Amino acid sequence: MYSSQPKKRPLKLILLVTIIALVVVGLAVTGASETWFKLNIKPLNTANKTTQAVVVTKGLTVNEIAKELSDKHLIKNAQAFRWYVTTNGARNLLQAGTYRLSPSMSVEDIVTMMKEGKVATDLVTILPAQRVDQIQAAFSKAGYSQADIASAFEVKEYATHPVFSGYQLPTSLEGYLYPDSYQRDSSTTIPQIINQSLDQMQKHLTDEVKAGFAAHGLSVYQGVTLASIVENEVSNPTDRPIVAQVFLKRLNQGMMLGSDVTYFYAAAISGQPASPGLDSPYNTRKYTGLPPGPISNISGVSLNAVAHPANTDWLFFVAGDDGKTYFSHTAEEHNQLAKDHCQKLCSL
Repeated sequence: MYSSQPKKRPLKLILLVTIIALVVVGLAVTGASETWFKLNIKPLNTANKTTQAVVVTKGLTVNEIAKELSDKHLIKNAQAFRWYVTTNGARNLLQAGTYRLSPSMSVEDIVTMMKEGKVATDLVTILPAQRVDQIQAAFSKAGYSQADIASAFEVKEYATHPVFSGYQLPTSLEGYLYPDSYQRDSSTTIPQIINQSLDQMQKHLTDEVKAGFAAHGLSVYQGVTLASIVENEVSNPTDRPIVAQVFLKRLNQGMMLGSDVTYFYAAAISGQPASPGLDSPYNTRKYTGLPPGPISNISGVSLNAVAHPANTDWLFFVAGDDGKTYFSHTAEEHNQLAKDHCQKLCSL
């Protein structure tokens, strides 16, 4: 018997055709993605050999490095840079330092340079959140002698510098060497670089910042000291004014600051194991009030955070393993947040 109805295609055939179509589309997408990736890890401009200094600080994420390179027009695409670093297992291999980079370099060239730590030799870089001894090590790495370093770091050599005017000269340069990259050649002396660094510190330690310190009952030296603690506690600039608010509230209430980074500093300068019970006036887990002085150098962000803290009323915070900072009002909330978000860092 003849039927005008079309024959139904077998279900298996339809599924097979669908799968083949999906495979073809997938291969096309994969091919396009691979082409895009290969194109975007090539040099941005092979003819442009002009170099720029790029500072990679300790703790900087791959995303932050990629954004910096993209913002400075040194790479074609930040996402391609991130993919290259990830697929080549280099996420934890990029070394801190200052690098001379140009748009004529490929992503592979840049990543290789950072993995091998091929820092610029015509610059001395003072990284943020660094102690004086760590900064001295940077000068040693730059080729300066230990004798020259020791004499150049005597604070009395800079007693007349304007950054110290108006109050008693501190006992060391701790906290006052502003983080930046400083040009050098064969004739550049350490005091010349230190004076440039102090000049930069003075520019950021403005009258407005000093007035902000005073509004919270802090002297300039106390403000610098607290800013150095904030600098070390959190790396996210947007969190720093909130952390400053927490510490200022604790000071006003006569509570311990309870900052772990202060006993880490105490351990580093005394050669003792780091412990919350370490007996040192720098240890704010053991003694109330501010430590005797700064625990590292400071960026302008942290100076401004203390001068102009956030309009919040938190009393606790914990830096989570995920890089986020969690704030709370009570000890119970704080302990729960630490339990939920700080398994690795809180066990150090």
